[in-house]
Amino acid sequence: MGNPKKQKKKFSKPSHPWQKERILSEKELLKSYGLRRKYEIWKMNSILKNFTKQAKTLITLTTKQSEKERSQLLTKLSSLGLLSSESKLEDVLSLTLKDVLERRIQTLVFKKNLARNIKQARQFIVHEHISIKDKKITTPSYLVLLSEENELQFAQTSSLADPAHPERLIPEKKKEAKASKTKKESETESKEPEKKDKKESKSEAKEEKKQEKEDKKEEKKESKSKESKEDKKQAKEDTPKKEAKEEQK
Repeated sequence: MGNPKKQKKKFSKPSHPWQKERILSEKELLKSYGLRRKYEIWKMNSILKNFTKQAKTLITLTTKQSEKERSQLLTKLSSLGLLSSESKLEDVLSLTLKDVLERRIQTLVFKKNLARNIKQARQFIVHEHISIKDKKITTPSYLVLLSEENELQFAQTSSLADPAHPERLIPEKKKEAKASKTKKESETESKEPEKKDKKESKSEAKEEKKQEKEDKKEEKKESKSKESKEDKKQAKEDTPKKEAKEEQK
């Protein structure tokens, strides 16, 4: 039997302690879901393994008891929001660890904008600020049912239940800042084509000026060449006249 006061482990550790891919993936999960220790990941992973193990055994059986257990398993997973009501037993095997972590009360508090970040969501839960209906939830790893998701709110006895609380006004300011940023981005996008048109017009004007300068240079060269040709002709015509004058002298 064992001592009833001694709690049993609710998770199983990984088989090998030094696996690089597993360690890196666990670090990412710790950051993204605001977990404090790795045993929380192992706990959710053990829950997922129990579901998949039960599904594998029930797929091979065709008894009345197995059919009853199938319906119970599918209704449980659909109530948790892990599967749809029309899903089959084979769909249980496609569930991942992230699907289970998404149903934790900590992630749902953050997604419903009841907290500024995922770590603050954990703080609110532990400090008894979050409740479902009239029941306070103090465990961040609590898996929320679909029927309970809409009733997730601040506790009535909590100071955060007041909408004028400073911790609740910050998200509204962030929304206003985001809206102003989007407006500025749209204005900059509208100004960009105008700037491009101006730049193109300036470049075209510069090219026209360059062409005019080149045309003027060519005209000057042609005029100079014509003048030089005329001077040569006159020099040729003047040479026999000069020779005749010298002979007369």
